Amino acid sequence: MEIVHRLAARADALRIAERRLPSGAKVYDFGVEAEGGLDAGLALAEICMAGLGRATITTGEIDGLVWPHVLVTTDAPVAACLLSQYAGWQISVGKFFAMGSGPMRAASAREELFTKLAYSESPPGVVGVLETGRLPGDAVVEFITERTGVAAGSTVLLAAPTSSQAGNVQVVARSVETALHKLFELGFDVQRIASGWGIVPLPPVAADDLAGIGRTNDAILYGGHVVLWVHGDDESLAEIGPRVPANASAVHGRPFLEIFEEAGRDFYKTDPHLFSPAEITFQNLDTGRVHRFGKVEPRVLKQSFGLE
Repeated sequence: MEIVHRLAARADALRIAERRLPSGAKVYDFGVEAEGGLDAGLALAEICMAGLGRATITTGEIDGLVWPHVLVTTDAPVAACLLSQYAGWQISVGKFFAMGSGPMRAASAREELFTKLAYSESPPGVVGVLETGRLPGDAVVEFITERTGVAAGSTVLLAAPTSSQAGNVQVVARSVETALHKLFELGFDVQRIASGWGIVPLPPVAADDLAGIGRTNDAILYGGHVVLWVHGDDESLAEIGPRVPANASAVHGRPFLEIFEEAGRDFYKTDPHLFSPAEITFQNLDTGRVHRFGKVEPRVLKQSFGLE
């Protein structure tokens, strides 16, 4: 909420717009009708991580081509990534649909993830991020407040489509989150993870959200590299490591949009083993050993980004 207040004071410079709904809830437009931008996207990424991680844009390469990359770091990976950033809340109200993320998820805490990690919150106010091409109205706010227990006047929602500068940045800022969620789903004790670092090439902004979903997923699946600092034994890391990168999936190797279309545009019918970074490195804080798995696929990235 403190980050949101700072952003509100710079709304014009960030090219975002604020509106208050009749219910008293505040909605910030980061790219639906407002233009948004790179700085807005970085701020959106940090809010997704509940202020417990940092996002910057830095320089990298795609097959020798200089290219902007989104770099993320956190010293609270479970809280920042799994309990906040993960887009685990599907918000469907009438014709409105959004993938919900951010700290408001912990106030609802209805996802199985919160049960397994034994965590929930009862905050005085909530902030949520909506990946959507439409601005939410009071019907959406009512849906959220019923589940968080927080009044509309203390609810803040930030919205951006994937096919916007800000939405594009915040999606590819999920490199560490995808690695943690994959490990969580594989049964790894994520509490062993002390810190995370991730870097992903920033895709060209797509003409529509479907194309944007394809490019942002390709960026992580074929160009993302994550480093995790962990405690504990090396044997478990060596055993689970090959199952973590995106190439552990049998459908790996083609642009995500092709895979998504074959699954009927249903994320839940897409191979769940696919959703993770191209490369992952574990650095064991207790033994000093390093374990590296996976590889980037610049060929698929260049095809997806229109660089061929």
